[in-house]
Amino acid sequence: MDESTAEELTVGQLAERSGLAISALHFYERKGLIHSRRTSGNQRRYPRSVLRRVAVVRAAQRAGIPLSTVAAALAHLPRDGVPSRTDWQRMSQAWRDEIEDRIIRLEHLRDRLDGCIGCGCLSMTSCAMVNPHDRLGEQGPGAPALDV
Repeated sequence: MDESTAEELTVGQLAERSGLAISALHFYERKGLIHSRRTSGNQRRYPRSVLRRVAVVRAAQRAGIPLSTVAAALAHLPRDGVPSRTDWQRMSQAWRDEIEDRIIRLEHLRDRLDGCIGCGCLSMTSCAMVNPHDRLGEQGPGAPALDV
């Protein structure tokens, strides 16, 4: 075994170290978030650097960033590249506007949720005042009163 393969992890080791299920790691790989090589016996081997990529993916998920957005950001790194502090700062800055927009939409929803969901189906009395003659229906389907 050469030095490079000694630094590799099996999928079980990666699961143990990352705290993720093997199925989640396979899913991440299918989505292009992480990469492995295959041994002659067709077993996955991951470079140790993939632990940092998994940590970045998990942090982004906790912030509500879609995996497609994470994959696009990671695509700018070398295939098995380790995101540096600078890489993470660049990625997180790019996601900041998305997170701020999500916060605004959630606050808007929270502040209006108990009054009316904007569709006219729960309270004809309230909706007759908020949405007389279903004027919001002209804006299209959904709950436009809750949309920001």
